[in-house]
Amino acid sequence: MAEECRVPLLRDDSGQYVVIPLEFELSCDDAIMRKEGDRLIVEPATAGKTMVSSTRLEEEDSP
Repeated sequence: MAEECRVPLLRDDSGQYVVIPLEFELSCDDAIMRKEGDRLIVEPATAGKTMVSSTRLEEEDSP
């Protein structure tokens, strides 16, 4: 399996998105996304992981 690949960043009326290549496809229906510096991390949502509310993310992003 490839460890990384370049993908285009696409945009529509609801925001920015990427199409996940087949070799990176997750075997789940829900995922958790978080931002660490300039990186976006996407991982399967599991019982042990909790989501951070969007309000909290907006407060952390504010100067």
